[in-house]
Amino acid sequence: MTIEAQIKAAIREIPDFPKPGILFKDITTVFQDAALCNRISDEFVLRLKDTKIDAIAAIESRGFMFGFHLALMLGVPFIPIRKLGKLPSKTIQFAYNLEYGTSTIEMHKDAIKSGMNILIHDDLLATGGTATASAELVKMLNGKVTGFAFIVELEGLGGIGKIKAYTENIISLVNYN
Repeated sequence: MTIEAQIKAAIREIPDFPKPGILFKDITTVFQDAALCNRISDEFVLRLKDTKIDAIAAIESRGFMFGFHLALMLGVPFIPIRKLGKLPSKTIQFAYNLEYGTSTIEMHKDAIKSGMNILIHDDLLATGGTATASAELVKMLNGKVTGFAFIVELEGLGGIGKIKAYTENIISLVNYN
């Protein structure tokens, strides 16, 4: 079975969450299968083998699940990108629109050194708001977005078009129309 088919079989769909009309792709069911999680991590590492990565920045909270593991596997630092007010030291922030509201994310000011190549990881790419905001945080600290890695991409919401402004190196293991 392909990795895409295996992931799709593991994902639970929740209708009308977090608001009516949205069919939420719940990847928490993927975490129940350790072998699949290892296969996902191995697939990301394989697809990233030619990418220069100095650190992985992952987006709260589901992005942390594989982002931290990928950082360990690649032997690079892990940088958490969190919701406003969750990081204890001096931060930079970026406000943006979601497909169902607005939000602000932040990163520690000392997380990235100028010129670092940063891979941004999250569980899902939808409208691209969170990924774009994360890329802006990287740019604010003079880092370079060297790639994006997602488990799921919702193609019909146009996020891919927004993040291509930062890099063409975009990995999505599963695509939904």
